[in-house]
Amino acid sequence: MAVSVSKKKSKQAKKVEAREICFSYSILINFFYRIPPAVFLLILIFLWSSSTTIISGKIIHVCVSSRKLNNLYCLSAGTQPNFDIPIPVINNSAISPSINGDIKEILNVVRDDLNPEIGKKVNADRKEEVANTVQAVNVVLDEQIPNAENRDDKDENEAANAVEVLKTAQNNPNPDIREVEKSREVEIAHAKKVVEEQMQLHRSWKSSKNHPVCDGRGIYVYDLPSKFNTDLVGQCHDLVPWADFCEYFNNDALGQPIPKLGKGWYQTHQYSLEPIFHTRVLKHPCRVYNENEAKLFYVPFYGGLDILRWHFKNVSNDVKDTLPLELIKWLEKQQPWVRNAGKDHVFVLGKISWDFRRYDNSPWGTRFLELSQMQNPIKLLIERQPWHVNDIGIPHPTFFHPHSDDDIISWQLKIISSSRKSLVSFAGAPRPAQPDNIRSILINQCNSAEDGMCRFMNCSSGGCDQPESVIELFKESEFCLQPPGDSPTRKSVFDSLVSGCIPVFFCPFTAYYQYPWHLSADHGKYSVFIDQEEVKQRKVNVVERLMKISPREREDMRSFIIYEVLPGLVYGDSNSQLEKFQDAFSIAMNNLLERVTRMESNAQ
Repeated sequence: MAVSVSKKKSKQAKKVEAREICFSYSILINFFYRIPPAVFLLILIFLWSSSTTIISGKIIHVCVSSRKLNNLYCLSAGTQPNFDIPIPVINNSAISPSINGDIKEILNVVRDDLNPEIGKKVNADRKEEVANTVQAVNVVLDEQIPNAENRDDKDENEAANAVEVLKTAQNNPNPDIREVEKSREVEIAHAKKVVEEQMQLHRSWKSSKNHPVCDGRGIYVYDLPSKFNTDLVGQCHDLVPWADFCEYFNNDALGQPIPKLGKGWYQTHQYSLEPIFHTRVLKHPCRVYNENEAKLFYVPFYGGLDILRWHFKNVSNDVKDTLPLELIKWLEKQQPWVRNAGKDHVFVLGKISWDFRRYDNSPWGTRFLELSQMQNPIKLLIERQPWHVNDIGIPHPTFFHPHSDDDIISWQLKIISSSRKSLVSFAGAPRPAQPDNIRSILINQCNSAEDGMCRFMNCSSGGCDQPESVIELFKESEFCLQPPGDSPTRKSVFDSLVSGCIPVFFCPFTAYYQYPWHLSADHGKYSVFIDQEEVKQRKVNVVERLMKISPREREDMRSFIIYEVLPGLVYGDSNSQLEKFQDAFSIAMNNLLERVTRMESNAQ
């Protein structure tokens, strides 16, 4: 679960004596005096930029609203040191949101400040510093926790446990680094196990059918009031301040054709999944118009577009939550929803799960997926949240939308024979404000490689604005680097796969733990994995590592991508007539129907 860390003043149950205030003040001054200058500078930048920090388990997002650029950039899961593997801290959730934000902020600073000392001998001065820090934290706990709103026993226990950790560090001048590392390894192993079990469950719903088989399993599409979908498309001129989205919603939301790339290619926006999917469901052969004949219920709410229209506007959280709450009220009046508490309902959302999981007073996103009523339905998203089993990742829309089997075969033949002039390429933007993001390291390694060995397309300077340029780059490359961006996943992953370029991943949450229905469980068949920690620590030169992969291995991976993976990653056009192949839409719908069948069998 995600919690927002924000500055809030606790209510005082009684007046504090002037003497006690001075005492607390001196302690806090001593505490802040000992904060390293770099940390203090980051805090000032943090306050100036009105940022929002969102922690989920041990995944962290820092979203910064730049006053100069009127834009928003996010540092997300997998891009912070020691946050590469999301770990559920307490019951798969982070510290309770009812704990006062000031306490969590101080504990986080203290924890980060202590980390460099692990494995070293703590001298007397350092021990005294830790003692003073613990005392400062205790003062805050004593004065704020008893009067915090919505406080419960769990809050006190969690805060007390945090202080115990600090006291242990104080009293143990020689912490055993091996024990710390062992504990970390156990946590990581548990986290991976939880996610992998979810992936196995999702894969167990995969249908063996290559074409829709209804067999009495009807799909009912709710006829929602237009404010929940088409009216949002109608606001295309004003969704974001710097672009007109209307051109992206032409051709049933596929966008304008791209003749240079051939038949079936369109300038599709990455956030167009909701109307694309909706159009296809309306034409599904298993669609029924009588809700009593249905086994699966599709709710065509364009929640991603609803979020997008508020992202860069100064409106309250109540305004952002208005439409989702109205939708829930509408659904609660529908008999199919009431009958199974939404368990046989599906939502398709065209933005990442984090955008629908706002906590507390964070200004980012909505609370839609955190509502209690939304825990039972299946949510298909371009990026899932690792700890929610009913979140299932499905591919980002690419620029390729074939109409027929021949369109796919023609493209397969074109890219299997494409001349791969470069060993490696990377299309993306550096993250200079994110020192722990590996992009800058990768860019430096790429630019330092032999001539033509690695090509870098800088998206921050507009190099990626034209789909033709990106696809041509990937078509001419053996490997495509796919480091995490503003979140673990990237649309570029699917653009590279569709181009026959072997993706290189640095975080398992970029693909391996996201798309159980559309990507093979045998990751080595279609990708290369290099741990981002090795890159951060300069233990590996990525270009040199990839040079060691033999041409035969590359050919095997590329053949698997082009002939086995590619057809299932693209969304056919709205009137597609695919027979030999299943596209991304067909795979998702067949598996949803399979899940409904198994759910009914288990209930009997």
